[in-house]
Amino acid sequence: MVDYPFYIDRYCGDNAIPFEEFSRLTARAQAQLDRYKRIYTVTAPDADSENMAVCAMADALYYYETAQSGELVTSSSIGSVSSSRQAPQIDISPKAQARELYRCACLYLDISRGCG
Repeated sequence: MVDYPFYIDRYCGDNAIPFEEFSRLTARAQAQLDRYKRIYTVTAPDADSENMAVCAMADALYYYETAQSGELVTSSSIGSVSSSRQAPQIDISPKAQARELYRCACLYLDISRGCG
């Protein structure tokens, strides 16, 4: 299981996922990766690849949860300077989330359908 120091130091997660949410999200990401291993041929090019994939998938899960709750930042201000932007139109459907999780895993792992 991936730990928070790995997420911050090796993956360079920059505290995107709060510490309190990290275990839950990485457990969900690991479960999805385990599913990929059951139905595909998954190989890791190096020792950290699987942990990196879990971190990337956890980041995606956190992003989708934040988008679904309406907490994505669309405006901010510091002192007298303010900035705002139109809220992005994000596809948060289950199909889009599944595609993104697979894409995140493929950034670090070689995933194929295998043959023979």
